[in-house]
Amino acid sequence: MKTLIVTLLLLVGTQATSVAQHTTLRQQLATIGNVHSGSIGISVRAIEDQDTLTVNNSHHYPMQSTFKFPLALYVLHKVDKGQLALDQKIHISKEELYRNTWSPLREKYPDGNIDITIAELLDYTVSKSDNNTCDILFKLVKGTYPTNKYIHKLGVKDIDIVATELQMGKGWGVQYTNWTTPSAMTDLLYQLYTGKCLSPGSTQFLMKLMTESANSDKRIKGLLPAGTIVAHKTGTSNTSTGGITAAVNDLGIITLPNGKHLAIAVYVSDTKEKSTEAEHVIAEIAKAVYDEYAGK
Repeated sequence: MKTLIVTLLLLVGTQATSVAQHTTLRQQLATIGNVHSGSIGISVRAIEDQDTLTVNNSHHYPMQSTFKFPLALYVLHKVDKGQLALDQKIHISKEELYRNTWSPLREKYPDGNIDITIAELLDYTVSKSDNNTCDILFKLVKGTYPTNKYIHKLGVKDIDIVATELQMGKGWGVQYTNWTTPSAMTDLLYQLYTGKCLSPGSTQFLMKLMTESANSDKRIKGLLPAGTIVAHKTGTSNTSTGGITAAVNDLGIITLPNGKHLAIAVYVSDTKEKSTEAEHVIAEIAKAVYDEYAGK
């Protein structure tokens, strides 16, 4: 089981004392990681206090549907620039609603031929993780390249968005071309929450989509106290014939009891364990982080 070698790389934030403060937490995360298979990457960023901690951050983790978060940032950036509008109607044909993929929109409108707003497309993409609406949004913003370029312009370089959902479905290896480091995602979460990349209205809209989402509550939220507010986005791959699950991921912003916030991203890749077990790993990690920063 101990195929994971955990290398702790502490990124020192503005608080130089964070090394001493989080020794126990780093030991807990190492213990959790060492008893599970695959690669586990973790990034934590205390938004108000600027304290950061990473585990296995140099690995390139397949994003799967967590890439819908940076896509949403880019779409809303274009809304803020007046190039798109949330109430703008987009026509969707039956041909755009591919069958062999996760798509709540297709289940609701199997014959397509509908007009829905960009706000609704974002809701389906972020809150319901719809793969068809994701690719419709990519088409609307001229593909993955402009999306990737925008994220890099925000100063977040350790991420590569090159393949759509449809393209990822063409072959097992394609999903690995969409990669990130955990800290790249917590950097984006930080920029979202602090209003550094979007207008206040767009920030509030995306936070609402992520908070009220139908994404799995067994990951970051799994072991947190009931009622804890978490704005998050998951990502999950299929399992290969050899029993390897390429990605079980979750990223989000946790509201602590003191009103402060934690950006957290946990990526579990290439694991031989069941998805439910990988989800529990994420829940264990999130609980350990929550307890540390909540002072428990």
